Amino acid sequence: MEFRRLGRSGLNISEISYGNWLTHGSQVEEEQATACVRAALDAGVTTYDTADVYANTKAEEVLGRALKGERRESLEIFTKVFWPTGPGGPNDKGLGRKHITESINGSLKRLQTDYVDLYQAHRYDRTVPLEETMQTFADLVRQGKVLYIGVSEWNAEQIARAAALARELKVPFISNQPQYSMLWRVIESQVVPTCEREGISQIVWSPIAQGVLTGKYLPGQPVPAGSRATDENGSKFIARFMRDEVLEKVQQLKPLAEEAGLTLAQLAVAWVLQNPNVASAIVGASRPEQVTENVKAAGVKLEAELLQKIDAILGDTVESDPRLTVTP
Repeated sequence: MEFRRLGRSGLNISEISYGNWLTHGSQVEEEQATACVRAALDAGVTTYDTADVYANTKAEEVLGRALKGERRESLEIFTKVFWPTGPGGPNDKGLGRKHITESINGSLKRLQTDYVDLYQAHRYDRTVPLEETMQTFADLVRQGKVLYIGVSEWNAEQIARAAALARELKVPFISNQPQYSMLWRVIESQVVPTCEREGISQIVWSPIAQGVLTGKYLPGQPVPAGSRATDENGSKFIARFMRDEVLEKVQQLKPLAEEAGLTLAQLAVAWVLQNPNVASAIVGASRPEQVTENVKAAGVKLEAELLQKIDAILGDTVESDPRLTVTP
């Protein structure tokens, strides 16, 4: 495993992070989920990403149990706050002081830890003053419940405003967690340059485009039973990639992966790690062998000629419109 600094900070994280969205507490039985975490630990993954909303808090519980007994100082545990949890009461969502404070306390209990290394605002909250959100995060840092703060799927303007407040409050705002892959590059033109100026790294999710970049989805063919494309939650994210024109181009990437000695999935994960502003790529898994395969992308250097060939094949199927950054 290789490691990178997260933002302009002293925190080292593994180039491959393990995430449990759509798996722990829902798609995958706990015994299998624990086996996946064990495979990640065995492969040298030290960084684990979750959120309170995943499986309505159950994913945090499963991860907490799976990591129990591990040396806490050897792990980086990340979680997030924003989306509704619990019964969905008026204060069970958003980035107001009450919900953030109660959410971190619940997350720490479920994760069986005294602190999280990174606490992230899962989306931008247009209904709450940003000053209130950032002050609450600053208070959690000073209480020792949170070491660093970050955001997920914020646009460049929102990130810049938050960074300015973080400097005033003297708290370490060091990360953004966006969707990013060969097919989805909406952060490149605005978010990445802003983050580079502000000392913020990307921790990217869906580097294999919800499984499309594994090559298992074939143009004109039914989707495999039990795949992400059939999942009620995951299918809405993968739908944009399930066009035959996209799937055909993905199949054309196979010879390039083979030439590089990689699987398509490994090529996809290695591709996002070529961006110097990316500190880590989050991979999920329903089987331990998926973890073992994907972590082999760590430390891989792709030649400029190969990157150019990838761009030539994918062409106009790549989405790069910065306005598509996800905001509620």
